[in-house]
Amino acid sequence: MIIRPAMEADMPEITEIYNDVIRTSTAIYRDDPATLEERVQWFRVQQEKGYAVIVAEEEGDITGFASYGDFRAWPGYRFTVEGTIHLGEKSRRQGTGTQLLDALTAHARAAGKHVLMAGVDSENVASRRFLEKHGAEQTGHLKEVGYKFGRYLDLVFYQFRLSSPE
Repeated sequence: MIIRPAMEADMPEITEIYNDVIRTSTAIYRDDPATLEERVQWFRVQQEKGYAVIVAEEEGDITGFASYGDFRAWPGYRFTVEGTIHLGEKSRRQGTGTQLLDALTAHARAAGKHVLMAGVDSENVASRRFLEKHGAEQTGHLKEVGYKFGRYLDLVFYQFRLSSPE
């Protein structure tokens, strides 16, 4: 497996993984699939801002991706980013998520970020355990803020401290 920065040419496979997650889970609070054009535009904005988009590649196929972006857009939050990792079904529980998380946190540290946030559906036990196993601290629980599959969903926030307080 190779962990590397994403390229625009990876967007079709990233879009496929993203849309599978939308269709099959509450990991993304979105109902409609993303278009390739939306994902390409998102990627270009990520590049302009210097934010990470990292892929796991195995035998020429993209098997997962990780990224981070603004946690909140106001200047006082400029040292905090929100990250996400999405894996293709065959890549789950294979160590791919750990490698992507390591690359994502390294990129955020190198970019001078202090905190990496993660928002997880409260019922996504596998993702919550993954984050806790890697040192994330649960710092918030927002009740019924999401809606998908005909029901309200709770969002749990986790955070990694990337640097020491100044």
